[in-house]
Amino acid sequence: MQSTDQMTDFTTLQLMCPSCKKNVLWNNDFPHRPFCSDRCRLIDLGEWASENHRIAGDDLVINTEEEH
Repeated sequence: MQSTDQMTDFTTLQLMCPSCKKNVLWNNDFPHRPFCSDRCRLIDLGEWASENHRIAGDDLVINTEEEH
């Protein structure tokens, strides 16, 4: 079993909202964490849905029936 000193206290963990860059604590005061609000969460979701945010990588090659 770990002592209290070795355990991470996530309630004091601070990070920046990915959308607006405000400070966010990792606790119940910020239920939309890592975002500061539902608005910022939805803005980020919209960016992914419109493909403005992407994960880098090679294009996916999809085989067609003609190649089989």
